[in-house]
Amino acid sequence: MTWPAGLRLPPRFVRGFGLCSDDTRIFQRSRFMIYLSLCLLGFLLPSFSPGAAEGGAPKPTVRDKCPVCGMFVSKYPDWTTAILFKDGSHVFFDGAKDMFKYLLDSKRYDPAKKTEDIQAIMVMDYYGLSWIDARRAWYVLGSDVFGPMGRELIPLEKEADAKEFMKDHKGIQIIRFPEVNMGVIKTLD
Repeated sequence: MTWPAGLRLPPRFVRGFGLCSDDTRIFQRSRFMIYLSLCLLGFLLPSFSPGAAEGGAPKPTVRDKCPVCGMFVSKYPDWTTAILFKDGSHVFFDGAKDMFKYLLDSKRYDPAKKTEDIQAIMVMDYYGLSWIDARRAWYVLGSDVFGPMGRELIPLEKEADAKEFMKDHKGIQIIRFPEVNMGVIKTLD
């Protein structure tokens, strides 16, 4: 290969592209290692992505509406909750209260879906603003914090956070997922 007159390439550049015969083997090994690293990274990244542990809750679009109240969900990302179905479909809600209304009376809101079709139920942790499993969350009732639809069940990942939130925001009670029923929901409407 000939270079234009006066152009001198640094030795590192020449070696880096395998233009020197004595470094060709080193270049080929490093290129293979880069290729191997990228392949491994491609396989590992999806398993470590945010939300993968929680079932990979998708992000609501500007068109997603709460099936209970009809509000556009993407306007309230800190309050978003979601139900993911085994067939890959999902529904978003603008708060835990509407999500529980849907779960407790799903025939009214979507007769085609059954409880057995649910893969995951996700809520947004109030303090961490990250997806958590709704079945493992702690919910604070009767606080002075209001959601998009008024009084709300405030989901928290840890019991200690729920106790702190209850103290700081005048909450009345801490409950778990199985304890939520229509009577509890009616106290919030």
